[in-house]
Amino acid sequence: MEPGTGADLAALAKVVARQRAEMERLRDLAATSAVLERAKGVLMAITGCAPDAAHEELLRRAKDGSRTLLEQCWLTLGALPPPTEQLFGAAPPAPAGLPGAVGSWETAPAGTVDMAEVLGHIGRDLVRVESPQELAGCLLEHLRSEVRADAVMLYERLPEGGLGLIGHAGLDPTLAAQWRHVPPLSGMSAVDALRTGEPRWLEDLPSDSARYLLIGNPPERWPTRAWLPVPARDTASVAFGVLRRTDEPFVPRERKLLRAVARLCAGRLRVFDASQERPGEDGAAQAVQALLDALPGAAIVLKPLRSASGEVADYRIEAATAEAVDVFGRAGRDMVGKHILESYPSVAGEPLWHGYLRALETGTPFDGEPFVYQDVSGGVPVTATYSVRAAPLGDGLLVTWLRHDPAERQEQRLSDVQRLGNLGWATWNLITQEVSWSTQAYAVLGRGSAREPLGLDELPDLAVPEDAETLSRVIGELLRDARSFDVPFRVETPEGVRHLRMVAEAVTEPDGTPVEVHGFVQDLTAQRSAELALVESERAMLLQRGILQAERALAARLQHALLPLPSKPVRLAGLRVEVAYLPAQAGTHVGGDWFSAIELPDSDALFVVGDVAGHGIGAVATMAQLRFTAKGMVSTGSSLTGALTRLNQLLLHSRDSRTTATMVLARYDPDEQILAWAQAGHLPPLLVRRGEARYVDRPGGMLLGASGAPVYESAELRLEPGDRLLLYTDGLIERLGESLDDGFTRLAEAVLLHGCGGSASLDALLGTMLADERRDDVCVLDIRMPPEEDTPEAGE
Repeated sequence: MEPGTGADLAALAKVVARQRAEMERLRDLAATSAVLERAKGVLMAITGCAPDAAHEELLRRAKDGSRTLLEQCWLTLGALPPPTEQLFGAAPPAPAGLPGAVGSWETAPAGTVDMAEVLGHIGRDLVRVESPQELAGCLLEHLRSEVRADAVMLYERLPEGGLGLIGHAGLDPTLAAQWRHVPPLSGMSAVDALRTGEPRWLEDLPSDSARYLLIGNPPERWPTRAWLPVPARDTASVAFGVLRRTDEPFVPRERKLLRAVARLCAGRLRVFDASQERPGEDGAAQAVQALLDALPGAAIVLKPLRSASGEVADYRIEAATAEAVDVFGRAGRDMVGKHILESYPSVAGEPLWHGYLRALETGTPFDGEPFVYQDVSGGVPVTATYSVRAAPLGDGLLVTWLRHDPAERQEQRLSDVQRLGNLGWATWNLITQEVSWSTQAYAVLGRGSAREPLGLDELPDLAVPEDAETLSRVIGELLRDARSFDVPFRVETPEGVRHLRMVAEAVTEPDGTPVEVHGFVQDLTAQRSAELALVESERAMLLQRGILQAERALAARLQHALLPLPSKPVRLAGLRVEVAYLPAQAGTHVGGDWFSAIELPDSDALFVVGDVAGHGIGAVATMAQLRFTAKGMVSTGSSLTGALTRLNQLLLHSRDSRTTATMVLARYDPDEQILAWAQAGHLPPLLVRRGEARYVDRPGGMLLGASGAPVYESAELRLEPGDRLLLYTDGLIERLGESLDDGFTRLAEAVLLHGCGGSASLDALLGTMLADERRDDVCVLDIRMPPEEDTPEAGE
């Protein structure tokens, strides 16, 4: 083994351990950030202060009360009155014998109280405990109902290894004495939790007994148990255990709550150890940071972090100058608090690491040779070259560095930017007449790189005649008045016309005389082509929209002429008939829905509702043909089924033989009060009778235009006084994403909701059914048999 290899491996192992600790710290921070924001909101609401002032007030109160910020947040939230008190006045006093800090919350069933409220009560009680033993008792009191805990144990990692019991509750004294000291055994779940930094959930007693040495006499006393590491600044040193007599596993809410309680314990345990920290350390660090804030350049102050044996295990950045930037882009105070091996693990065992050690040991500054630092950030490799100097400063190091960025790398980056942006730079020295173009400038202007670059006054010769004058004018203003410009122009190339953009500015003498011109030219052909294509597409869309709107207007006029709507309900053969027709709101086409409600020569009434597939003028024309043909055939004596058969043949032999339609034909005999009806693929009528709504069974019948040999059947329905019958098209019940059965149910419920008698409003029914945007036309015939006591109104 080479010298130093063992130390390097040990350093890398420490890096892994510290990275685990950093992950736990970040999880702790994420879990407490919501509590902090809620506490800040409380102070802002009470005092009217700003968010920053609320944060400072929380910090001040925590410091004055020797509490952590998290504990102070829970205290602030716990000071609010409970919700019932806020809404309904003061809550009644708690029953005698219950702790006042918990109150009625302790009587709530497990799992029914909001977790934030539970943690608020626990956090408020923890601030009063003075020792780990009291802490264990407080935890058991709260967790007995929330996670069904029967015992709580707190173990601390000992310097020589192993664990020491620092607090317990729910254990008999003999058992606690037997397990007061635990050697560093690999078969201990508490040791395993501290070693891995992750909780251990023991929920299968036979399996757990084979893996671990379980606490208990006998161990079956607690079939399920959990051990969680309590977060700390570096690595967890306290294990928090919960033992239960139930054999059910921990549910997700219990696991989440125990993790949060472990974080609360961390804050209280840090308060117990606060007296061991050196006073005045923060003030010294602030003074050093204030000094570095005033210094230029890149510099940081490192504090060595030593192990128990006194060896340097890592360094912490105590202060940093504003211009200090690391390889990951962190700058200034963003670097403060970072550990070297956690943030830059690849320096472990390198000459830089050993140079730091020599500077500390000998007091002689370390000047390192330039070295390449390589790492990965967000999955992307990062590389930089540095020269580093480390000088002793008190018991730490003052480190300065210089980052080297080779000229060839800068040139490559500039070349990449020009290529990717399709632009090139150019300079014109007006004193020496020197002209310099980048390679990409030749490519953009369509000139071979072997040719001489052009002077400013020669550039207009490249532009097309329409743009040459404008380019000449702005160049003249630049040379005369040092006025910068940004102008588009076009050039002819063998590949066609290019759309370019040129931006230029002048460098002047103190008297304002231009002496040099800097600029760039960019190829915008692809962008301009896309803009022109978009304009052309918009023009075509507007034209098409105009055509569609004109067609819709024509179809609407035809439809209104063919389907005149009565202004009020009418009487036909003793029935009250109300009609509604509503065009679709979506799209630019008119549909082919229609209706007929007329009195026949023999005093019967004919009712028709139909729907032609498709939209536009063609659908309106087919609708008119079917409407008038059906009326004519039934009026001249054709049966309902015979009329449907002939209408089917009419569609099959029409100009567009692919057109289909649905229809309901109904003939009402007022003497017999019988409605005979037939249908062709149409929706069933809805009958409302004596407060109940049902859909009438349909006789057989295929939609019109679908078959050359369809069979149509008829059926009869006797109407009773007070009956209401709805004939309608599918636009009334269809909704996007809803089944047809759901639409039928919705219509039946809406009819019953708005009444069944003569006062029932068709407008109210339509308002309920058509609350959303209509995607299809809607046609409804509302036919009602008056009650026995009603008589036809005069004039109807």
